[in-house]
Amino acid sequence: MTSPAPAPAASRSLPRVVAASLIGTTIEWYDYFLYGTAAALVFNKLFFPNSDPLTGTLLSFLTYAIGFAARPVGALVFGHFGDRVGRKKLLVLSLLLMGGSTTLIGALPTYDSIGAAAPVLLTALRLVQGFALGGEWGGAVLLVSEHGDQRRRGFWASWPQGGAPAGNLLAAGVLSLLTSVLPDDAFLSWGWRVPFLLSAVLVGVGLWIRLAVDESPLFRQALAAAEQRRKSEAEAEQPPLVAVLRHHWREVLVAMGARMAENISYYVMTTFVLAYAVTHAHFAKQTALNAVLIGSAVQFALIPLFGALSDRVGRRPVYLVGAVGVGVWAFVFFGLVDTRSFGQLVVAVTVGLVFHSAMYAPQAAFFSEMFATRMRYSGASIGAQFASVAAGAPAPLIATALLKDYGSATPIAVYVAVAAAVTVLAVLCGRETRGRDLTGVEPAAGAGAADTTAIGTPATT
Repeated sequence: MTSPAPAPAASRSLPRVVAASLIGTTIEWYDYFLYGTAAALVFNKLFFPNSDPLTGTLLSFLTYAIGFAARPVGALVFGHFGDRVGRKKLLVLSLLLMGGSTTLIGALPTYDSIGAAAPVLLTALRLVQGFALGGEWGGAVLLVSEHGDQRRRGFWASWPQGGAPAGNLLAAGVLSLLTSVLPDDAFLSWGWRVPFLLSAVLVGVGLWIRLAVDESPLFRQALAAAEQRRKSEAEAEQPPLVAVLRHHWREVLVAMGARMAENISYYVMTTFVLAYAVTHAHFAKQTALNAVLIGSAVQFALIPLFGALSDRVGRRPVYLVGAVGVGVWAFVFFGLVDTRSFGQLVVAVTVGLVFHSAMYAPQAAFFSEMFATRMRYSGASIGAQFASVAAGAPAPLIATALLKDYGSATPIAVYVAVAAAVTVLAVLCGRETRGRDLTGVEPAAGAGAADTTAIGTPATT
């Protein structure tokens, strides 16, 4: 069967949708990574000053990890309403929540001013960040996936993924600039607040761009079809979560497993490495930040290339190369950092992010192609964000605890390698999705699993 070509209007609007998704995700990831970077460098001193440095870092990373607990809740809430009322409305809401909470963090009094209330308020705002990000990812990648043509879906859908390294680049860049021009006492006193308060300006820009894009044409078609089905069958439509767990539970498990190595390796090699490089390898803060800056810039350039490669050879082969590579590289990574050479530190971070890109780039199309349109926001978000609780959330915390208990980075490398093995197994258990037609038939209300076979059937090229 030859798949239908994308509608001309959708084709014309695709670059605008891609730009809006990329800028929006960049801003949201900037806010999210800014917290992680600050947790590695300053929050231990500002909000946990009575602890020794490593314990303070551990407590700081604990507040960082708590934000991940809210991401599945965000995935459920945003997924439900995103599959009911549309992708665009929920993306606007997620941007407002993320920007508002980040700006308020910049205005928080520290432990010296209000005592134990300071870390409590910090944790509450981190939870709002996590809730917002839990809904952002699925909507952003689906909006692009559902606008674009299936032959280049991996390429186009990878652009919102570029928001992660771009956001990290922006967060690390602003902090690196401030640490270079301000003395340590000024940075700890007020300089760290500037990047958080800057979020208010960035959110204004993001909203202006995001409000200008159209709703996904596939979602509008699926919504109209569902409404017609309700009228003709007089049967209530299943809630998206129920439909996902009934028709796509295998795909949810594959997505969760695929996220393990991708999520854990990223937070170990971009967030934990800052604390490790400064406290264990005795790099200056700015030097460690500059290494992450360079690695993030390289990753931003590579993501669309790996996305395009997945259009040629498939999602699974590219993903597997990244998973195996990051599992092996973990044992090289810390040895390079321990040389205390800036060049070696840059190589460690950059190569790690190259392998991460091979997983992260095809992930957007891979996950989108697993689910039917009216449950795609819920399915992709649940698979991605529930995994983050077990993967990215505790990764810096576990790495810090392993370093504290063993005094060596080898157990951390083993931890990353085990995650890589889980991801390899999950991807091998999943089906290749390249070329699937996202306009496939939706499962009818009350349909069994067999009715999903028409969803995402491969199209001939």
